[in-house]
Amino acid sequence: MTTTFPATPGPGGPAASAEGPGGPAGSELDAPTQRTALTGRLLRGRREDPRWLRPALLGLLLATGVLYLWGLGASGWANSFYSAAVQAGSVSWKAFFYGSSDAANSITVDKPPAALWLMALSVRVFGLNAWSVLVPEALAGIASVGVLVATVRRWFPPSAALLSGLVLAATPVAALMFRFNNPEALLVLLLLLAAYATVRATDKASTGWLVLAGTLVGFGFLTKMLQALLVVPALALVFLLAAPTGLFRRIRQLLLAGLALLVSAGWWIAVVELVPAKYRPYIGGSPTNSILELALGYNGLGRLTGNEIGSVGGGGGPGSGGPGGGRWGQIGWSRLFSAEMGGQIAWLLPAAVVAILIGLWLTRRAPRTDLTRAGFLLWGGWLVVTTLVFSFMHGIIHPYYTVALAPAIAALVGAGAVELWRLRGRLVARAVLAVAVAGTSYWAYLLLSRSSDWQPWLRTAVLVAGLAAVVGLLLVGRFAAVRTAVAGLAVVAILAGPTAYSIATAATPHAGAIPSAGPAGQGGMGGMFPGGRPGGRGAPNGQGGQAGPGGGFPARPNGQGGPNAQGGPGRGFPGGQGGPNGQGAGGMGGPLQGSTPSVELVALLEKDSDSYTWVAATVRSNSAAGYQLATGEPVMPVGGFNGTDPSPTLAQFQAYVAAGRIHYFLGDSAREPGGDAAGRGGNGGQRGGMWTNGATSSSQEIETWVAATFPPTTVGGVTVYDLTTQSGATA
Repeated sequence: MTTTFPATPGPGGPAASAEGPGGPAGSELDAPTQRTALTGRLLRGRREDPRWLRPALLGLLLATGVLYLWGLGASGWANSFYSAAVQAGSVSWKAFFYGSSDAANSITVDKPPAALWLMALSVRVFGLNAWSVLVPEALAGIASVGVLVATVRRWFPPSAALLSGLVLAATPVAALMFRFNNPEALLVLLLLLAAYATVRATDKASTGWLVLAGTLVGFGFLTKMLQALLVVPALALVFLLAAPTGLFRRIRQLLLAGLALLVSAGWWIAVVELVPAKYRPYIGGSPTNSILELALGYNGLGRLTGNEIGSVGGGGGPGSGGPGGGRWGQIGWSRLFSAEMGGQIAWLLPAAVVAILIGLWLTRRAPRTDLTRAGFLLWGGWLVVTTLVFSFMHGIIHPYYTVALAPAIAALVGAGAVELWRLRGRLVARAVLAVAVAGTSYWAYLLLSRSSDWQPWLRTAVLVAGLAAVVGLLLVGRFAAVRTAVAGLAVVAILAGPTAYSIATAATPHAGAIPSAGPAGQGGMGGMFPGGRPGGRGAPNGQGGQAGPGGGFPARPNGQGGPNAQGGPGRGFPGGQGGPNGQGAGGMGGPLQGSTPSVELVALLEKDSDSYTWVAATVRSNSAAGYQLATGEPVMPVGGFNGTDPSPTLAQFQAYVAAGRIHYFLGDSAREPGGDAAGRGGNGGQRGGMWTNGATSSSQEIETWVAATFPPTTVGGVTVYDLTTQSGATA
């Protein structure tokens, strides 16, 4: 049976262009009447929509808003690496444009700045605080749910659209990233908008909508570079196959969309590349200070091959870490179902794959322009390409990257479930739907079993609900009176697990560079980082002691750092945050989380701050971020994110000191046992493990020079060097 649905008119219906909010064109209704008519249209939606759709959609968006906004400020600065850049962009337009880590523009973050622009504008309006940084991300999440519903609705029934939005909102990794300040929130929204524009373009072979789609993907590139391009094959294929116009015109339109993508993604790249290096900040993550190198290497092909110059210990190319594995976890089909990623995204991934197959089978005899098949190709292509890349890439990958899969999974589950439900009069359709629900419920049971000490009753309840739904689905053909209850029970069975994980995610504060969804202490990258537990489970909230066996980054040259870069006893993850057993006062931040300066140290940095370009300098961006956010003053992040960028060189740093532009240099926490005056050699691992490529970094040279030239003092547990205690000539 072929299920073909014609394109539906816009929200205003066929006569929308001839009518205003209050009625037919030219009518003169008073303002109250117009407002009442507009409110009615907002609540009703399309004339052909069922009466329940718009109120249900508004309820879904409201519930999503509660999930994404409630208690948002508990995460504080979240990823302080980006929060510091937001703070810098809120006080300096130059830092805003380049995405600089500090307002004095010493170095940029290692991503393009589009996501920072959104947050920096919010901070400019509302002031610097956790809410002004994170609320734009939550709003992007709410908007993403709405855009997904609108996109699915154009080619599928209203119930499919609403179910798709519900699945997206309940996906744990979505609840994580839409409450966090990494670039993923804006990236997902831009790609969903591009999908919506492609759907509109395909409806009537519209060049304008297709060019808009290319433009949106281009700005997605300015959000997270190469990852934004993973949806392009699906968008292009759908338009090329289904747009109702001639082949050569479709090709010309796609070329125009490609040009729009190139211009919208390339204008910022061109400006940064053409501006002489002395007039702009250093490009973080690029050993040669080139934005093109960053785009094509560390944030580009290097993610696929593992050859990431300037990375934090990437995969090292195919085969690193043993057969089938790499430094960033198992490589292959099982990666997305692993302990690190399964609870983030994989709850409905098998069901989405089944939906692709079912959708393409049902439309196998449909004409070229069939929009139902186009819909399955759109979301199926998005899912397949992104899944293949994430599963087999050898470079850096973190579990939260998988949020890019959430819209496709949600759309496929919604569309596939409703298409099978429409055919429930046939036993084979009910059987397929029953198998999908049974498999999804059992997979949820297994995922919940990985967190066996958290709500143990839930996995049993999910399994029982799934079995009851299966029985109901097989019998619903005979007992039509209970079909609504059966459908509701099936939805509960497949969404109870991810929804519970999402609620737990929203109730747990998250900070650092690698957040993880789910109950506190159940996620994480395991022994890969200091403080991880064996078996792939991080300690609660990133705290904890010694790293698991074989974990950590490569050891620092010259013996600085323990075997496999494992931190010693009492070294929490992220590092530098405590004394015995990971407890205690704040200090230097590790490579994954910002520093926590004491009141005494903040007061010291703020004193005479107007007299210096940078109130302090310290190795790594996250260490600098905590001091900068606490003082509101520029702090130079020597070496960028992981301390290996050659910015500044020793000669440049000495020139800054001679010119009196830097007040203090902040070394490691003085509480590390075994460390010297510069904080080197103590507890290994955390500092040492971040050095990559086997080369001596300029940041090491700067640390050594500072320790040999200036006397140390200790303030709030941190080693402090006053760089103004000697004349520039003597230094």
